[in-house]
Amino acid sequence: MTHDIAAAATGENNHTGIVRDWSADKQVFGMPWGKGMMWIFLLSDTFIFSCFLTAYMTVRMSAVEPWPNASEVFALTIFGHHLPLILIAIMTFVLITSSGTMAMAVNFAYRRDRRKTALMLLLTIILGASFVGMQAFEWTKLIVEEGIRPWGNPLGAAQFGATFFMITGFHGLHVSAGVIYLAVVARKVLRGDYDRNGRYHNVEIAGLYWHFVDLVWVFIFAFYYLW
Repeated sequence: MTHDIAAAATGENNHTGIVRDWSADKQVFGMPWGKGMMWIFLLSDTFIFSCFLTAYMTVRMSAVEPWPNASEVFALTIFGHHLPLILIAIMTFVLITSSGTMAMAVNFAYRRDRRKTALMLLLTIILGASFVGMQAFEWTKLIVEEGIRPWGNPLGAAQFGATFFMITGFHGLHVSAGVIYLAVVARKVLRGDYDRNGRYHNVEIAGLYWHFVDLVWVFIFAFYYLW
């Protein structure tokens, strides 16, 4: 970087120069450093979720006891009707819808429309928080009503509870962190911080994280609930 050359000429520490460049939101790998670091983080997270899902498939195929039927375990009875996976379907719809509102937030951000950007971020936050709330209800139902624990399962294979709480818990943690992250970004948008420093691409960076979380849920839905 240009600053590093100047730093070397003046005797400034190169490490300090790099930190100064990156904290100033300079270009790295042909993109803002924050966006580059987000891509690296998401790549590492992809490996983690891939390991979790691979471990789940391995454990399920090697289980000696019968594996519980997800359609029945996650079913709800509403107005006397037995509805398999209804809650999971609603959770999936909510999260996919939040991807749409997040995409609209990014679009309005690059148009410098502060009010609409903040509104779409707020809707995304509400949808994300709703997803976490429904997941908390799902966990409560399994623990209290079904008696499923990470170390045991009265419905069949003991590994069912361990894999379920590990995978959905880790994903739920990501959604919760994302809700907090979007709240911080929305606050900055409302205060006009990005109008002053021209860093509306930070909304896009938040969007990358949120779309990743939504995509991971699609894989969890397909592998864990539908299989």
